Amino acid sequence: MSRLTVRPGPSLRGQVQVPGDKSISHRALVLGAIASGASHVEGFLPAADCLATLQVIERLGIEVQQPGSTSLVIAGQGLHGLREPGDVLNCSRSGTTLRLMAGLLAGQRFTSVLSGEAQLRRRPMWRIVDPLRRMGATILGRDGGRLPPLAIQGGGLRGIDYELPVASAQVKSALLLAGLYGDSPTTLHVPGPARDHTERLLLAMGGDLQARAGEPGPKDGQHLEIWPAERLEPLRLAVPGDFSSAAFLAVAAALVPGSEVT
Repeated sequence: MSRLTVRPGPSLRGQVQVPGDKSISHRALVLGAIASGASHVEGFLPAADCLATLQVIERLGIEVQQPGSTSLVIAGQGLHGLREPGDVLNCSRSGTTLRLMAGLLAGQRFTSVLSGEAQLRRRPMWRIVDPLRRMGATILGRDGGRLPPLAIQGGGLRGIDYELPVASAQVKSALLLAGLYGDSPTTLHVPGPARDHTERLLLAMGGDLQARAGEPGPKDGQHLEIWPAERLEPLRLAVPGDFSSAAFLAVAAALVPGSEVT
């Protein structure tokens, strides 16, 4: 057994750059891959989960340059420029990578397999598999498609009208990505608040997306409509700092008298 001793320290003073937001870093990679041209991203979070997404899109034929540890240039090949991978796509431990890529790969006219480490292979994926199957994708997985690895034969998607059982940003994002490849609009009914990074980025790239509030009530729901796309403009994005990472420093500064941290 190890022992950890913590002793009082001086006040905390100074400025620090908070690491980039993880959710936005994932989405910048995925959407940058299908943009028509090079996307420039600053403030990317080089954490293990985001690097898993980076490796997956590289194995789909997308070149990503890294001028610095938090800078990326993503050579987008357009909505139909991804290449069929020659091997299983390893999402490592990242559920975000698997869910977002499942939505994107459902629209591709080739076969791909998404897997990862044992921890990820135990996580249920039915919330994305069921609606993607309704859109026309063929998806096979363990336990009837509930568990990874997921084998996806995409293409030929149709637009659907779908009510999400829970307000999940990852499920919503997977279906919005698939909706870019539908033959008609896809309408999503979200029962409560969820992060809207994907919607904001799609709008910035010229995607045809409409959002309106649901009926007034305690769930504060939302209706989203995404139209099939022919082109997405490349991104020029500065990823904002991650508030959850800033929280550690904010709490430390609040606890220690005389601290002043920017």
